[in-house]
Amino acid sequence: MAEPEFTATGVRIGRRLRSLTRAGQIRIAGGRLELLTSYGSEIDSAPLREVRAGKPWFGPDDSATAEVDGRRYLLRLGDQSPDAGPPTARRFIEAVRSAAARTP
Repeated sequence: MAEPEFTATGVRIGRRLRSLTRAGQIRIAGGRLELLTSYGSEIDSAPLREVRAGKPWFGPDDSATAEVDGRRYLLRLGDQSPDAGPPTARRFIEAVRSAAARTP
């Protein structure tokens, strides 16, 4: 299996007001986005051409939204130290957009 293009662990994944997991995982590999629980069970997945990622209008810097096949998820990716580079949420959004652009 190819090396994932983006992974994040310890992600809080929710839909609307419901929290699905507080320590989930996000993985972008092989042209697909996968949202997983902390145990590795799949919450949702889709080809990257069917995924939209962005920032919520209001919310902390460590949050992002992902729309997967019409279902919107709120992702709290956790903040990194300022020396570690760009925030994880911004890296996630950039990874989705660049991987989707490369996918035929």
